[in-house]
Amino acid sequence: MSYPFFLRLAYVGTSFYGWQIQTTLRSVQGELWKALRTLDPDAPMPQGTGRTDAGVHARAQGVLVTVARHWDPYRLLAALNAYLPSDVRVMTAEAAPEGFFPRHHAVAKRYVYKLQEGPAADPFLLDRAWHQYGKEPLDRKAMAQAAAQLVGEHDFSSFRAAECAAKTAVRIIFKVELVDCGPALDLVFEGNRFLMHQVRIMTGTLVDVGRGRKSPDSIATILAARDRRKSGISAPAHGLYMDQVWYQRRGGIGDVSPWPEPL
Repeated sequence: MSYPFFLRLAYVGTSFYGWQIQTTLRSVQGELWKALRTLDPDAPMPQGTGRTDAGVHARAQGVLVTVARHWDPYRLLAALNAYLPSDVRVMTAEAAPEGFFPRHHAVAKRYVYKLQEGPAADPFLLDRAWHQYGKEPLDRKAMAQAAAQLVGEHDFSSFRAAECAAKTAVRIIFKVELVDCGPALDLVFEGNRFLMHQVRIMTGTLVDVGRGRKSPDSIATILAARDRRKSGISAPAHGLYMDQVWYQRRGGIGDVSPWPEPL
């Protein structure tokens, strides 16, 4: 008899070489599996909703774990956190429905990229946000105009890493929002799926627009080119957060997606 549970993990990615387990390097999946096997030595490897790169943070990494005996969800959460390092935590735990698999049943995700501005980087945001040096803030109006062109279903070949192995670069972006936080700016991206480094490259390109290096109208041309060389740099990993994942309604896991599910 086995018992599946759905966990929502939060972690600071600074000291991790990404979510996926590594042979010798520290990973979030590896640390969680180590803690899980302390409770159940035969527990299979935890399965996450998606990979995060080295240095990327998460507030809502969805994970499926399977244990050999029934647990009260709160006690499982507390027991795992007792064995996890302080930079990763199980935030919620609940019984998972039969056949649920986080990666396959995810229908939409939200990523947030955090920027800070000004003549000096805030030391309290070290490894938490990408600092934009300068006296003047980024041109938010131009960035919003550019961001609007990313919304919809497009071939995002110009916005994916060269080593991306996805079979197709077609993705749907539901929303790109700029949230002004004083001398800081959050870029919020919601979409059905994301390509390798897609959010970081979109961020780098929008920053180029905000600095006047690219025109707001250039996004359509960059998309049409389907050429990575036409877009901006890949923003550093430390400003990126996996902020929310929505799953199929029928599973009853988490909040209901505000976006339509695929038929």
